[in-house]
Amino acid sequence: MSGTMKKKLPIGIENFRDIRTENFYYVDKTAMIRELLQRWAKVNLFTRPRRFGKSLNMSMLRSFFEIGEDPSLFEGLAISRETELCQAYMGQFPVVSISLKGVDAANYQTARNLAVKAINEEARRLRYLLDSDQLAPEDKILFSQFLDKDMADETLVCSLRELCELLEKHFGKKVILLIDEYNVPLAKAHEQGYYDPMVFLIRNLFSQALKTNDSLYFAVLTGCLRVDRESIFTGLNNVKTLSITSFSFDEYFGFTDFEVQEMLQYYGAENKYEMVKNWYDGYRFGKVDVYCPWDVIRYCDELQDNPDAEPQNYWSNTSSNDVVRHFLQQVDQGLTKSEMEALIAGEAVTKEISEELTYNHLYDSIDHLWSVLFATGYLTYRGKGSGNTYQLAIPNQEIRSIFTEQIMTLFKEAVARDGESLAAFCDALQAGNAAEVESCFSAYLAKTIRIRDTFRQRPSRESFFHGILLGILSYKNGWYVRSNQEAGEGYSDILIQVEGTDIGMILEVKYAENGQFDAACREALQQIEEKNYAQALRSEGCRVILQYGIACFRKRCRVMVEREEYPEV
Repeated sequence: MSGTMKKKLPIGIENFRDIRTENFYYVDKTAMIRELLQRWAKVNLFTRPRRFGKSLNMSMLRSFFEIGEDPSLFEGLAISRETELCQAYMGQFPVVSISLKGVDAANYQTARNLAVKAINEEARRLRYLLDSDQLAPEDKILFSQFLDKDMADETLVCSLRELCELLEKHFGKKVILLIDEYNVPLAKAHEQGYYDPMVFLIRNLFSQALKTNDSLYFAVLTGCLRVDRESIFTGLNNVKTLSITSFSFDEYFGFTDFEVQEMLQYYGAENKYEMVKNWYDGYRFGKVDVYCPWDVIRYCDELQDNPDAEPQNYWSNTSSNDVVRHFLQQVDQGLTKSEMEALIAGEAVTKEISEELTYNHLYDSIDHLWSVLFATGYLTYRGKGSGNTYQLAIPNQEIRSIFTEQIMTLFKEAVARDGESLAAFCDALQAGNAAEVESCFSAYLAKTIRIRDTFRQRPSRESFFHGILLGILSYKNGWYVRSNQEAGEGYSDILIQVEGTDIGMILEVKYAENGQFDAACREALQQIEEKNYAQALRSEGCRVILQYGIACFRKRCRVMVEREEYPEV
C-alpha cells in the first residue's frame, strides 16, 4: 500500500454513512445484521462498555434498514453477500433513531429539555411527514408538536410511539426503533441528584414506545449497563438482553485479534502488535476476546505521526473513572488488600455478579461495585463458575494503569491528611535516624495496596516503592525533591536538598530478592558511592550528605544510612 493514499482512521466518527463515503477505515461488523434478523426479539438490548462501537453499529443498522438509504454503502461488506436477506430487508423499513447520550445535565429541567431536543432532532429528520398525503391534518398537527422545544410532558412521553404510528401511516409498514445509550439520562441523574423524576420520565417514555406500540416491528437499544427491569422496563416482558456474557453477537462490539492484526498491517505497524495486545486486548464478550476499538484506532493514528510512540491511556480520558475510586475506598470495608493486590498482579478473583443494576444503589455495597466494574469494562472475566459466579480480572495494561494511578492518588491524599506521620518520617530522614525511617516507611507500606509487577509488562521491581517515597515527600514543604536526576555517573533514584541548610540526601531503593534486606541495602549504598551521586549535591553547596540504602520486599523494608561531611569550599 506504500504507493497509495491510506484510508483515514475514524477517530470519533460514529456515523456509518460518513465512514463509508469519506474514505475512512472500517472494520466490517455488518454480519451483525444477519444475526439480528435471524434471532431478533421485539426489544433487543445490547450492553457493552463505552467506546466499543455501540453508536457506530446503531448508525449501521439505520443505514441498512431505512427506506431511501443508499444501498451502495454496503458494497463489498459481509452483509452484501447475503443476497436474499438484502433484497427482503435492505431499505425496506421506516426507522426512528435517537441517541440519549447528550441528556447530561446538572438538574432535571435541563435534562428534560435535552431529551426534548433529541426528539426535536429526529422529528426534523422526518419532516417530510408534513407533506405526506397519507396523514390527516390532525396527524400533521400532532407531528408539529414534536418540533416544538416547549413540548408538554404528555407529548414527550408519547413521542416515540406516536412517531412510529405516523411513519406506519405514511409508509404502510411497521417501524424499527433505535435508541442509543438508553441509560445515560439515568446515570447522569443519579450523579446529580434528580434520579427519581428522571426514572419516572424514562419509564413512561419506554413503556409507550416499547410496550404499547402496535406500530413497532422491533427495537434495538444500547447502553453501558443493564438497568434493573423494575426501574424502567416495568411490565415489559419482551426484552432480550444481550450482555457482555452473552455468546450471541459477541464479536460485533470491539475488535477481534484478527481485525487488529489486519489494521496494523494496513498501516505498516505490525511490529507494534505485542504492545497493542498487552495494552488494549483482554476483554471477553461471550466466548470471544476483543480489544477496545477506541484505543487501537487512537494508537494506530499516533503511530502514523510517530512510529516510536508509546501506548497511552486513551480510554480513561473519556470518563472520570469515579467507580474505580469508589471501589478502592472500600478497602478494609469489604474489599481486602489481598484481593486488590491479586487483581493488580494480573490474577483472577472469584465473585458473584449481578448484571441487572439500579443506579441509586450502585455504590451501596462492595458486591454492587464488583458488578459495576465488570459491566463497565474495568474488569473482565477469565472463567465462569456456578450460577452468577465469575473469575474476574483486570483486562490489560491500560486498565491496570487506571487502578494504579487511583491507588497512588488515594495514598497521597492519606499522606496529606496525616501531618504527624509525615513530620515524623521527614524529621527522621533529616536526622539520619535509619531505624526511625525504617519504622515510618514500613507503616506507610502496611497501609497501602502493594502493586506487584507480575503483569504482562513488568516495570522495574523498585518502581512501586520509589513511587511511594515520592508520594510521601511531595508534601514536605521546604524540600527540593528530584527523581531519577542525572548525578555523577548515572541517575539517582531520589535527591533531596533541605532549603535553608547545607543538608542533602540521596535515597537509593532496591528490591530485596527473597527478603535479603541487608545485601540489598549494601548494594544501594555501594551504587551511590560508585556512581558518585553525591557530586550533584556537593556542586549545589551541600556539605552534609545523608546516603540512604533502602531495601524493600513485600510490605517490609530495611534502611541503612551513611553520613558524609565535606569541608566548605
